[in-house]
Amino acid sequence: MTFSIPATTRRVELHTSKRVNQRIRKETLDNIASYTNKPNEEIIARINELNKEWDIERLLETNAASAVILGTILGFAANKKWFALSGVAGGFLLEHAIQGWCPPIPIFRRLGIRTSSEINYEKEALKNLLSIHRGY
Repeated sequence: MTFSIPATTRRVELHTSKRVNQRIRKETLDNIASYTNKPNEEIIARINELNKEWDIERLLETNAASAVILGTILGFAANKKWFALSGVAGGFLLEHAIQGWCPPIPIFRRLGIRTSSEINYEKEALKNLLSIHRGY
């Protein structure tokens, strides 16, 4: 049996249903298409929005850190059994780091949360539109 670790840029997509990946890809392509004939100012504004968009990694890290903090606080303040929450959150975060999967992934992906690669794809396409508009 071989143990393979997926590439960082593909691991979330590999653990997302084909249907959800297709929907996210279509929404991204629709976003790009909607800016084809828009003025440069609107394209630049969209790029600035994309620079602020949280990718799935950031969201997962924030949720895991919140669970660890909550588990630790409740472990000290209420009952030591709450420390298990920190351990479970850390374990899932480790699983995600290695394989690209953890329980919130399917939920976040169905909500349309994109990977940094998916966000960057849209940004680069919009930058290309700017180049075309400028005649480069």
